[in-house]
Amino acid sequence: MKKRARQVIDMLKRTKLNNGIRVVYENIPYVRSVSVGIWVGTGSRNEDAINNGISHFIEHMMFKGTKNRSAKEIAAYIDSIGGQLNAFTGKEYTCYYAKTLDTHIDIALDVLSDMFFNSLFAERDMEIEKQVIIEEINMYDDTPEELVHDILSETMWDGDPLGYPILGRQSILRDLKREMIIDYIDRNYTCSNTVISVAGNFDENKLLDLVNKYFSQWNSKYQKEVSFNPVEFRSDIKIKQKDTEQIHLCVGFKGIEHGNDDLYPMLVVNNVFGGGMSSRLFQKIREEKGLVYSIYSYPSSYVNSGSFVIYAGMNPEQVDVVVNLILEETKNLLEKGIDQAELNKGREQLKGNYMLGLESTNSRMNSMGKSELLLGYINTPEEILERIDNVNMDSVNRVIKQIFDFNKMSIAAVGKFKKDVDFAELIKGYKG
Repeated sequence: MKKRARQVIDMLKRTKLNNGIRVVYENIPYVRSVSVGIWVGTGSRNEDAINNGISHFIEHMMFKGTKNRSAKEIAAYIDSIGGQLNAFTGKEYTCYYAKTLDTHIDIALDVLSDMFFNSLFAERDMEIEKQVIIEEINMYDDTPEELVHDILSETMWDGDPLGYPILGRQSILRDLKREMIIDYIDRNYTCSNTVISVAGNFDENKLLDLVNKYFSQWNSKYQKEVSFNPVEFRSDIKIKQKDTEQIHLCVGFKGIEHGNDDLYPMLVVNNVFGGGMSSRLFQKIREEKGLVYSIYSYPSSYVNSGSFVIYAGMNPEQVDVVVNLILEETKNLLEKGIDQAELNKGREQLKGNYMLGLESTNSRMNSMGKSELLLGYINTPEEILERIDNVNMDSVNRVIKQIFDFNKMSIAAVGKFKKDVDFAELIKGYKG
């Protein structure tokens, strides 16, 4: 086991360019693909009430043409080699990535760097893309099972950018100007705030030569690094009336932040409680009672904060019953914990999900880039498996008591309520 761990560590390497850009890479010689990602430590949490949505808008605009290629040429160039080119924006980061055959790593880095440094941000393209994102927001608003999660986020983190929607708001989006875009990029797209992550089959010397060729000459105006103010979890209830067949409900508790060793017991608890079809919530409320079609829980972790969320979709007539059952199951978990069989199953499930995910070069690139950007270090798969194996009853019970506090709980609901539902009254009996 120790020998294998040594090999993994040797495959996973970190370096830093002279300008401060961090490069993390893992050579996986038995695959034929390579995934390359440029990670920037900026997302909706870096925004304010005037520019909310600008990070996501910039992500879109990076694909709209450069000094060297039109938007069509960017897409056609990657398509011609059978590759994938995409990006995503989160609350704390933005990632631009390409996945290609190992023989085309030079093309992946060429296109990504061209987009990153040479995007035009033409006024005409900006107006077109604003409309595209407005339609994306409209589509999201028409999907209540997605919308309710954003409402809960706004409720839990009210008054803090952590609660801002990643897509932004239509009124703000319409007012974004080119000079605002350029200034935001100057301040947030910096060398010290950027990580290049690569996973797959590649020649190490060639990779480093290419990275230096495309990125070493960049000297950003500012030297910003990832940092966020502490955020306070808020307990509240928000209801949005919407003409839907179902009521979509989210119950939120304060979770565990990035980098905390208690993440692993929390993930085990999630698997047992609501993380799959064999979980307590699914079996009790869907399989035994037949009161919902969908019910699950999931944790989210951020720098210095986190959340644990329970979601359920139900008939408007069943809201009271479902909420009570969720709270009863939560109370039961809090008072009695989990048994040894559940602990063992939760650990094995977590290990299986993690290891299967690592079979994708894209997943490995994501894991390394995000970890390096937000934490400044990367755990090897062996280290993570060891931490999962170290999860025991003591750590699980500690995390359960830390998370499930009925006095620190938020609720969000979306739907057409056929009768008055007093959520405050429903949860009163569970508060200490």
